[in-house]
Amino acid sequence: MGRRTDIAALGLSQIVGYGTLYYGFATLAPSMARDFDRPTAWIFGAFSGALLVGGVVAPSAGHLIDRLGSGRVMSSGSILAAIGLAAEAFAPSFGTFVFALVIGQIAATLVQYGAAFPLLVQRHGTSAGPSIVHLTLIAGFASTIFWPVTLGLHDTVGWRNTCLAFAALHLLVCLPIHLGLSRASAPRTPPAGPSHDVERMIRNGRLAGRARRIGLTLVGIAFAFQSFVGAAVLVHMPPTLEALNLGPAGVLVGALFGPAQVASRLVNMIFGRHLPQTGLALISATLLAAGVALLLATAPSFAGALAFALLFGMGNGLFSIVGGTLPLVLFGAEGYGALQGRIMAIRLVVGATAPFLFAFAMDRYGIHAALTATAVIGTLAVVTLAAIAGIARSHPSSEPDGKTAGDTPTSNTDPSPDLSQGWATVPLIRERIRCRPSNAI
Repeated sequence: MGRRTDIAALGLSQIVGYGTLYYGFATLAPSMARDFDRPTAWIFGAFSGALLVGGVVAPSAGHLIDRLGSGRVMSSGSILAAIGLAAEAFAPSFGTFVFALVIGQIAATLVQYGAAFPLLVQRHGTSAGPSIVHLTLIAGFASTIFWPVTLGLHDTVGWRNTCLAFAALHLLVCLPIHLGLSRASAPRTPPAGPSHDVERMIRNGRLAGRARRIGLTLVGIAFAFQSFVGAAVLVHMPPTLEALNLGPAGVLVGALFGPAQVASRLVNMIFGRHLPQTGLALISATLLAAGVALLLATAPSFAGALAFALLFGMGNGLFSIVGGTLPLVLFGAEGYGALQGRIMAIRLVVGATAPFLFAFAMDRYGIHAALTATAVIGTLAVVTLAAIAGIARSHPSSEPDGKTAGDTPTSNTDPSPDLSQGWATVPLIRERIRCRPSNAI
């Protein structure tokens, strides 16, 4: 498969993966609760617990991706997702249903971004950055497509048959895609010339030694802060708007959020080619924090709520991109699967616990205190990412002669790629990446 075919096929599988294992659940939850004679809160609580389990297994999944290849892991994940969804459909009791949810969220760890990003890196090396951006643009339509699809199926055939239909999609659509992407391309003979420093930068990323260790810690902290803000606000958006006397704005705010996510990714794809990934991460975190602060400052203004939806949606859309590209730039393609596993573990665990903490703060101290604390956490993410950008700037990847990644080599000395400056690296480096085996299996 070529790069465009990879992105299109993987984009389809991500739409199905997120639509069936995440976005569709909220639509089906009330009927599930009635079927098992449990409060709806219990259903969502079980789902959050399943998300926690998915986060716990994410690091192990990352190591498997590096050992076996992401395509094979995603193929297994498609089968496991079908089993989990089918088990939900046939669950005779609430306990069995919870077990099926856990299977589904373990499968989600194997088929969603945490595995899809490493697959692109394994197939396209460090030049996978633009592919990740394009993939998130396509996958951003998962909610837009699956919210109405799930509602239509539920109203027609019920929630159990809807789960069976979703299971069939994993077997008939996603599994063939992942099997096709698991086939490694035959390694080509690399051209002579690239220096050891170029190969090292491609493999290991921008940071090394102590700076790498500090960078890994700071990236984990920053992503935890951003995941908290995103999960807390999105899960509680309707009650939050209602508490701020903005209840009628909820429908329009929700309608703007999805397009804002996709629009931010499209703008970045067109105009952000030369934007450093540390800068993109800062923009993402700033938009999230600013959106929450604006909502808090302007409520109950309807215009303020719309501006919040645009800012927060754009920030969340960009966060999906930098979650894949920033670690690739800073830490390289070597061991990228395990690294993404650790990062996804942080995001999933924090994302599962944030709604409960936000709800506690809202009930105990009020909506304004809860939003203020969330805005402060968002600001801490901005500060942490600014520190990461400072570390990256203090470790330039240019050669001693001053050349940078955008320079065209005019001698036999190859410049090391400045991996933070977008993705326009020298042609020689791109060719070097293409000539490496496309999958580590």
